[in-house]
Amino acid sequence: MYRQKLDTSAVVEVLNRILETELAGVVRYTHYSFMCFGYGRIPIVSWMRTQATESLQHAEEAGEMVTHFQGHPSLGIGPLLETHKHDVGDILRESLEHEGTALRYYRELLEMVLDRNIMLEDYARRMIGQEEAHMGEVEKMLRKPGE
Repeated sequence: MYRQKLDTSAVVEVLNRILETELAGVVRYTHYSFMCFGYGRIPIVSWMRTQATESLQHAEEAGEMVTHFQGHPSLGIGPLLETHKHDVGDILRESLEHEGTALRYYRELLEMVLDRNIMLEDYARRMIGQEEAHMGEVEKMLRKPGE
């Protein structure tokens, strides 16, 4: 038995922030893929484009959740910061920051729905796991060999 009723309007608000953040990820990772140069360009571009595709899938899932709870999916997009830093390390650090923002929103969602809605709990936990894994991969890519 659930302890408290689910505040669907608050849930939709957080889901829309997630949607906007993930859409920003699509644009951000696509842009980053254009700006990679050097010997390691091909695998890094491939990784960035995979991240863009995954961000789009996450955005689609968040949008579907919004309509599941009878909300209206946002047409907005999260912040897009152009730092003009195109060193792969700078790009990866910006990616890490972006992933951290998404992770915060998924954790906020989990707190809101804990013991109130199993479907949303499972969704939030799964997404938190994916975001944590992404952050771990980026952190590994930022390490120098031997560290």
